[in-house]
Amino acid sequence: MASTWKKIQEFYNWALENGDPRTDPWLLVYSPLPVTLLFTLYLLFVALGPRLMRKWEPLRLKGLLTAYNLTLVALSVYIFYEFLVTSVLANYSYLCQPVDYTRSKLGMRMARVCWWFFFSKVIELLDTVFFILRKKPEQVTFLHVYHHGTMLFNWWAGVKYVPGGQAFFIGMLNSFVHIFMYLYYGLASLGPQMQRYLWWKRYLTILQLCQFAAIAVHSSYNLFTECPFPDGFNVAVFLYILSLIVLFLNFYYWTYTRGKWEKLT
Repeated sequence: MASTWKKIQEFYNWALENGDPRTDPWLLVYSPLPVTLLFTLYLLFVALGPRLMRKWEPLRLKGLLTAYNLTLVALSVYIFYEFLVTSVLANYSYLCQPVDYTRSKLGMRMARVCWWFFFSKVIELLDTVFFILRKKPEQVTFLHVYHHGTMLFNWWAGVKYVPGGQAFFIGMLNSFVHIFMYLYYGLASLGPQMQRYLWWKRYLTILQLCQFAAIAVHSSYNLFTECPFPDGFNVAVFLYILSLIVLFLNFYYWTYTRGKWEKLT
């Protein structure tokens, strides 16, 4: 038992000391403990929040939700712009791109936008909080909690160890999709009168699935080529994206396909 605990301590110390020294001083990056605590509090609220809200009327939060979603639209636009422009200026390859660990202007610019992308995943945990406060438990699905929680840890690891390189492609695509996703949520928060303008929800899910397919191809390609980017991260990304494809296809089927098929039969 003592030797097992010692090995855990050694691994933890190794994980702390082998990160990117450029990003280690940044908020929430050096140790996994802050994000683990944040995730634990998130899960506690997911489990206990609906029970606590039983005694209360659902909160409306209309103005807050509109401001929140439009802020995330603006943040996603900024992140997408930074990923795109920095990768172009640094002549990034879409096939194989190692991480630039230097303190050059473009190397630091890429690392910073990776941190902002990670921090956006911290902010997006509020999606779940607002669903619970508004008493919309049907929105807090396994897919929703899984996606929000895992993105938090995935991008903590990304900023800690590989802030740039191949990872830029994931952040760039995801921030692009989130521009439209939070625009949709922002319009929906304005009230029922906006429903006629929200016919494109189905296409938003298709856009998300196309994003996952592109990331799966991108990460798997480098498993069969010589590329100085850690294979472990490419494998982890590929397996994770496969899980999201399965979950989102299941969501698409139950939300858009099954109901239409049942009406026809």
